[in-house]
Amino acid sequence: MGLHLNDGGDDLVESHEINVTPFIDVMLVLLIIFMVAAPLATVDIKVDLPASSAQPAPRPDKPIYLSIKDDQSLFLDNQQVSKEQLGAVLDQQTHADKEQTIFVRGDKTVNYSLLMEVMDALRGAGYLKIGLVGLETVGQQ
Repeated sequence: MGLHLNDGGDDLVESHEINVTPFIDVMLVLLIIFMVAAPLATVDIKVDLPASSAQPAPRPDKPIYLSIKDDQSLFLDNQQVSKEQLGAVLDQQTHADKEQTIFVRGDKTVNYSLLMEVMDALRGAGYLKIGLVGLETVGQQ
């Protein structure tokens, strides 16, 4: 008997469809790269800013600080005052200069209603320029 070769055993069925799986993998990798790279490209934008000719506001020679402690006591610089005496003591220190800025320093535990009462007392005394003092947090968010 002769040796017969099996011609049909190794035949693969030819497919006419495109295999898109490798293309999807490549597109997903590109999508992730662009999603990561896009925010990084906009973080550090170099801008050459123009110079301003405005003069900085002059700092007062001796600023007046009104401190509100956590026990609701008021201190004008280092002198303890009540809300009722606040206007008279301020007039004494500022020589009745109502244009002077009063810097209010409040403890972080002071409630909002007390802060508003103190600001109302300042407004009632005629002091409308009020600055709120806080700590600068450099580099923290």
